[in-house]
Amino acid sequence: MTDAAELRRRTAELLAACPPADTDRLDFLKARFDAGLAWVHYPEGLGGLGAPRSLQAVVDAELEAAGAPDNDPRRIGIGLGMAAPTILKYGTDEQKQLLRPLWVGEEVWCQLFSEPGAGSDLAALGTRAVRQGDDWVVNGQKVWTSSAHLARWAILIARTDPDVPKHRGITYFICDMTDPGVEVRPLRQITGEAEFNEVFLTDVRIPDSRRLGEVGDGWRVAQTTLNNERVAIGGMRLPREGGMIGPVSRTWRERPELRTHDLHQRLLKLWVEAEVARLTGERLRQQMAVGQPGPEGAGMKLAFARLNQEISGLEVELRGEEGLLYDDWTMRRPELVDFTGRDAGYRYLRSKGNSIEGGTSEVLLNIVAERVLGLPSEPRTDKDVAWKDLAR
Repeated sequence: MTDAAELRRRTAELLAACPPADTDRLDFLKARFDAGLAWVHYPEGLGGLGAPRSLQAVVDAELEAAGAPDNDPRRIGIGLGMAAPTILKYGTDEQKQLLRPLWVGEEVWCQLFSEPGAGSDLAALGTRAVRQGDDWVVNGQKVWTSSAHLARWAILIARTDPDVPKHRGITYFICDMTDPGVEVRPLRQITGEAEFNEVFLTDVRIPDSRRLGEVGDGWRVAQTTLNNERVAIGGMRLPREGGMIGPVSRTWRERPELRTHDLHQRLLKLWVEAEVARLTGERLRQQMAVGQPGPEGAGMKLAFARLNQEISGLEVELRGEEGLLYDDWTMRRPELVDFTGRDAGYRYLRSKGNSIEGGTSEVLLNIVAERVLGLPSEPRTDKDVAWKDLAR
């Protein structure tokens, strides 16, 4: 089995063959992937060495110390955190060849799951995929699609059998966003930006070779994506005072004239909660190192959304009138979301979306209640009703 010493040796060989100061960034990332040092827990030939996931930190520390470039997880987070684990688990050998350009950042991915007619009930989706020979013809609409304006590929779930209950008639596909019939329209947010999109699919032909998993088994495949998505959003690695708590803590230290006793008590409470959430995320990542993400990711995502909204609200109050200022309402199509590099007004407005994106807080509360706490399931009267007979 590959151990820490072996990984250090392989990392040293990579740095000797591709000195970071003299090697093009993309070329270095490709060499790192080919050396099995991208995801060390992935199989050989797919960016890994079949090593324990916990040893990734050994490689990352060596490369960081050498000043080596990294990929951009904020820009390609959907591919890294959601598409890749699903392709690894269910993909064919041909489909797994998509992992290299995904990891190095040559190709951006997006997620075609949510629909305007289904709301938080993802299993009620109505986008249809009909088999025609070796292809599937897809028609429907998706919404709240991050990075669709940048993406080359998308993970897509569509209804392939309307005659069975909603969870059983879904199939999972990989969609080429450059194919005819794929139309991306911006959705402007209260920040003025349009980082989200709505996507219209009109007679889009997807080869059956781009199907992930069995026909009708898309809901089970999608659970891999969703579990990893919640961990990716709520379980990101942060230093102490990383994330939203950082800017408000700096303001508190640098602007003593803004302090009040009430704001002090609220800041202390939120600082402690942010630190607890950060340490819980560390524990979750340690659990992932020896297994797969479970419903604990839903709890982390819940905490992430609530804390971001409460902390950004406190920051606006602390700053007073200047906290209401927002510098730029122009329409923009950003490549990534930058919470900490913007002003307090932006953070306050943008954090409102945290309790919706990646699964609404209401749905995640149900997941935590049922799968973590073991409470009785919410009554579901439609689980045995054919999708075509559901009220819409």
